[in-house]
Amino acid sequence: MKKNSLLVLLLTVIGIAGALISYKAPKDSDKVSISGRKIMVNDAPYLIKGICYHPVSKGSDQRAFENLSQDLKLMKEAGINTIRVYAPIDDIEVLNAVDAAGIKIIMGFGYNQNGNFDILSGSFLDYVNKYKSHKAILLWELGNEYNYHPEWFDGDLKNWYTAMNNAAELIQKNDPDHPVTTAHGELPDATALSACPNIDVWGMNVYRWDDPAEIYSQWAKVSNKPMYLSEAGGDSYMTVARDEYKEGVNEKAQADANAKILEIVFDNLDVGSGVTLFSFTDGWWKAGNNDSQDIGGWAPNSTGVPYDGTPNEEFWGIVDIDRNKKATYDIVKKKYKQVTEVK
Repeated sequence: MKKNSLLVLLLTVIGIAGALISYKAPKDSDKVSISGRKIMVNDAPYLIKGICYHPVSKGSDQRAFENLSQDLKLMKEAGINTIRVYAPIDDIEVLNAVDAAGIKIIMGFGYNQNGNFDILSGSFLDYVNKYKSHKAILLWELGNEYNYHPEWFDGDLKNWYTAMNNAAELIQKNDPDHPVTTAHGELPDATALSACPNIDVWGMNVYRWDDPAEIYSQWAKVSNKPMYLSEAGGDSYMTVARDEYKEGVNEKAQADANAKILEIVFDNLDVGSGVTLFSFTDGWWKAGNNDSQDIGGWAPNSTGVPYDGTPNEEFWGIVDIDRNKKATYDIVKKKYKQVTEVK
């Protein structure tokens, strides 16, 4: 081999080594761990004052972050410290912006997303290894209330629980600094708990009108692990009139329900670790024409939605699709800023 060729090879090796060095975890990367029922960040208890976040613009059905700066400003004003997303964000600029706002992410993975960082293909692990040193990451989340969909797993939920438990084990081997959670529909039963010992934190999507209090005592009886409400809340449309709440758009119904729910969440911090309220912005893509806000929509096990038992999927935001604050925004802001520490 000629000297010039050797020099090129040497420079190439040095360049590769330099690139590898540059991708080492930063020294100030946060360590997230579990201590009893608590989620810990750098050995301090962490309370989730969160919001579910899936921004979709008018006329679209795809997530987009074109309003991210405005959204983060509104979140910070409301005291939100955590966002929960339903699919991985493969954009370092978005992650950096979230971190710069002092907000952390519960990063969700789906089971079958056509090989795009999903559990079925195993590509979720590529994402974990790519971003595990990023300060924005709080928890890795596997699935969203898949227990309502046995038809996705050959009619047997044990297939899902096995896949979830195995995926959690792989994450733990590759990233010991961020626990694994799932968003389970309601309280997990004995089958789910026994099949998934590798789940570190149990998230639960709970819609029990405006009173989720019993979920905490129920959880305390079956597990010593941390839990949080991965979804809870109310929408701003009444399909039928009930009590003092009139039929139609009704921001007061949503605000009243969220006030009661959040009060109960923060009264049970001996068991729970907070909530990611559903949701940040209205979703016009869910129930009809993507260019308009439509009445309707359906979600499994949603008859407990306050105060009409109907989810009205396009009316769940604490802000509307134009980022105007609804009445519930001030409720969330008040409740989140009142609570400063974990009991």
